[in-house]
Amino acid sequence: MERKIFHGNIKPADIAQALLGEFNQGNLLAQTIGQSDRMIVQISSRPDAMSGGMTAMTVTIQQMEEEGVIVELGQQAWLGLAASLGASALAAIRNPFSLLGRLDDIAQDFEHLQLGERIWQVIAKTVRTAGASTELSDKLKRLTCEFCHTANPVGEPACLACGAPLGNLQPDTCKKCGYVVKAGVKTCPNCKQSL
Repeated sequence: MERKIFHGNIKPADIAQALLGEFNQGNLLAQTIGQSDRMIVQISSRPDAMSGGMTAMTVTIQQMEEEGVIVELGQQAWLGLAASLGASALAAIRNPFSLLGRLDDIAQDFEHLQLGERIWQVIAKTVRTAGASTELSDKLKRLTCEFCHTANPVGEPACLACGAPLGNLQPDTCKKCGYVVKAGVKTCPNCKQSL
């Protein structure tokens, strides 16, 4: 399973709609499951596809406590894809000219092999369009002084305005996955590990 975190003003529904628009056509079928804060998008070959083998992937999109989303791309289920490529290879061994009749199947199989990469490209484009990125959110780049409410850069030992210590406000990282969290957070929003 591959996981990426995007910070910014983006919602799971934004990514889900982009994936539906891109993949619910041709020989692919896409559907969404879930609520607004956690959505699952399933992308698979259409059962009645005229060419290529069967494949399927699942994308899980979850809203974070901070602005942003966690996106997980499940392992590709090959179903009939390997069998389709194997049939093309066997046909070519027996009669190389038979490949001409299987060109649509082979093209479709190679397209499905690249499905995960295409999904990440659509997600990256959607995230960029929304102004989000994999960089830390602005909320984690600055601290607000408890006394005078002035914004200070992370790592500053004392408030730039009033001189109050900022040590207790500095963000921490999860010991398991390294995700940056605000001071006082009890559970990592990335891996759900207790801090």
